[in-house]
Amino acid sequence: MTYTNILVEAADGIATITVNRPKVLNALNRATIAELHSAFMAARDDEAVRVVIITGAGERAFIAGADISELHEFPTSGVLGSGDSLPMLILGLGKPVIAAINGYCFGGGFELVYACTLAYASEGAKFGQPEVNLGLNPLWGATQQLPSLIGKKKAMELLLLGETFDAAEALRLGIVNGVVPAKELMPKVQSVAASLATKAPIAVKVIMECVRQAGDVTLEQGMDLEANSFGLLRGTEDFIEGTKAFLEKRQPHFRGR
Repeated sequence: MTYTNILVEAADGIATITVNRPKVLNALNRATIAELHSAFMAARDDEAVRVVIITGAGERAFIAGADISELHEFPTSGVLGSGDSLPMLILGLGKPVIAAINGYCFGGGFELVYACTLAYASEGAKFGQPEVNLGLNPLWGATQQLPSLIGKKKAMELLLLGETFDAAEALRLGIVNGVVPAKELMPKVQSVAASLATKAPIAVKVIMECVRQAGDVTLEQGMDLEANSFGLLRGTEDFIEGTKAFLEKRQPHFRGR
């Protein structure tokens, strides 16, 4: 499929989606959101894709939030908000999504990071939820996901003050998994993605879903989920291959079956 506002590349089980609007700091307008939906759905449905990377074009921004010029036109439901939103699509993708944060990461861009499985940032990246400064609340899950990441008090501070903070603080808070020099960002993310692409796809999907439900169910329910998932995975070809490869002292070749 041909896109106007994003770039999509796929190789070796990894799909890389790049928001390609560097002149406006990769801000999200409605057309870009629709294209991202399409690209993520295509990655979800492509059995050859095992990992997705999302990043922004240029050296200044990952995604600098919503396109303010269109903000009054944004709907309050459908593809922008609610259960059909882009973050919900990413959360339920069933495949790891890694954010490569190469600059400004504000508003909706920041909320996409919460939905990603892993996130790495360049040393110069800047973060923030500035919606309160526009007289708005976050729409893509910041009020729901940020408290579970960093605690309610700190989340209140970031959301109510709307201030910008740096990559070192994002790492300290546990919002990103690592911070590296800008030139090392994509090699680092690609290395992590390549490693993930070798793992058993069904096991990866099950583990992500178990972690996603942690805190939303009781401990007993969570333990039951793990036990049931374990039983499910023991019936897969990948389990047989994984144990056989271990005993034969070789790398396994998982097929997602």
